[in-house]
Amino acid sequence: MGQYFNEEHEMFRHTVRDFVQKEVAPNINKWEEEEKIPREIFLRMGELGLLGINFPEEYGGTNNDFWHTVVYLEELANNTCAGYAGAVSVHQYMATNHILLAGSHALKEKYLRPSIEGKWVGSIAISEPGAGSDVAALRCTAKREGDYYIINGSKTFITNGVYGNFVTVACKTDPEAGLAGVSLIVVDQGTPGFTTNKLKKMGWKSSDTGELFFDNVKVPVSNLVGKEGQGFFYIMESFQLERLVAAIMGVAGCERGIDYTLKYMHERTVFGKPIEKYQVLRHKMADMITDVEITKRFVYYCCDLFSKGIFAVKECSMAKMKATELGKRVADECLQMFGGYGYMSEYPIERGYRDARVGTIVGGTTEIMKEIISKITIDGVNYESAYKNMKAQSTEKTVVPKSPTKKDKQETTNNKDISSPNTNNKMGATPQTAKEIVYSLPTRLKLDKVEDSTASVFHFKLDGPTGGEFTAAIKNKVVTVTDGLVGEASCVITAKATDYEDLELGRGNPQMMFMMGKIKVTNLGEVMKFITYFQRLG
Repeated sequence: MGQYFNEEHEMFRHTVRDFVQKEVAPNINKWEEEEKIPREIFLRMGELGLLGINFPEEYGGTNNDFWHTVVYLEELANNTCAGYAGAVSVHQYMATNHILLAGSHALKEKYLRPSIEGKWVGSIAISEPGAGSDVAALRCTAKREGDYYIINGSKTFITNGVYGNFVTVACKTDPEAGLAGVSLIVVDQGTPGFTTNKLKKMGWKSSDTGELFFDNVKVPVSNLVGKEGQGFFYIMESFQLERLVAAIMGVAGCERGIDYTLKYMHERTVFGKPIEKYQVLRHKMADMITDVEITKRFVYYCCDLFSKGIFAVKECSMAKMKATELGKRVADECLQMFGGYGYMSEYPIERGYRDARVGTIVGGTTEIMKEIISKITIDGVNYESAYKNMKAQSTEKTVVPKSPTKKDKQETTNNKDISSPNTNNKMGATPQTAKEIVYSLPTRLKLDKVEDSTASVFHFKLDGPTGGEFTAAIKNKVVTVTDGLVGEASCVITAKATDYEDLELGRGNPQMMFMMGKIKVTNLGEVMKFITYFQRLG
């Protein structure tokens, strides 16, 4: 593995391993029984600098490269207690990740520093009773009233949600905007109206998992992470890290289970010889060891892409799917090697079996991973980095919008385009056909949502008698719509005309239509902007 790890990484590995063996492993059974990880262990990790390896020095971190994170997660997962490893990884790589990448300096000072020190523990709240991977279906709302947001709704399956200090909440700041109306807001534990309920679960018992309830919870606007309405972008972006974390720990968990099982096979004697001598068991182990090694190499490849800043949605989804499915299989087959003893709680393999089962669910189920992979490889969908787009936008020069000249208006009329320099144009009857809907875009532009520097070109390929091919261009806060495909597109939208009509007229669930391939796009980021820019018809 010399291509990835150097001497510094291996020294760090020994540091983490020593900490886990001396201060975590001896206490695991107690934590599992109490279903709680003591806060002291987070403070101890803070003292050792373990909670800051991925954070800037400005906020108390050590700003190490991503391979330190790989080493760190492997060693955390190598302790036969996924509950502890899961709680730490959620705190360090999910709850605080959005604040790190998109939060204001004030938010970073308030939340990152105590998180790195281990004084505070965070959680991330996306899933709801009726919405998991379907982010468009979120019902938790945040209504702005002056300098505050008033949050109402509930969340479920939230790791660190009960005993943590703060939670980064995904909620709808614009319920009418679908995916483009999702925002992230940090809420402190103990805020009036914010209550929790601890859930009982099959595995990961030492970590707390809870339901969160928000009843008119008043939160300062300054607790908004990044831009309002960009939460879906941020969530999709951070899913890549979350899935890599799951893949890294999934492989490490497989290795730990195999090592433990091999030791048992060497010691356990049946019919006068160790069970490691029986071919049927030897070959089963050989198969597993081979699959784990292959998967580990692919996960490292994905980590290499991530470390280089490559937005590898397909590869990270593959890694998460493969590693966690393999983790489930390895746990099952290793337990079988123990016979009846594997079913007893006193044997760590029993806990490993229970803990591994949730791997194919957290961070997006295996089925969701397969659909993402299908969309990229079959439908040609392209995902772009939200934070990369943010940086690009921040360096763009502001263009002062100007009204169209008489010549511009004349050319527009001659070309049978429709332009809209403002939103005072009132729509008549609601457009019904795909062509009418596209040509209504200029009357639906929301000027307050469009930045002065915005310049996007959308190509529509809407198959059917009510559709056709169209170009919608946005520049200087003016929209022009033209028959045919004109210029280089920022995004190409392909669909049956009837499906596009269902989408725009509110007859179909946007996220499901995208997931099922009814609406195909070449640039998800541009489509998200598109949804934000225009008023909905239905």
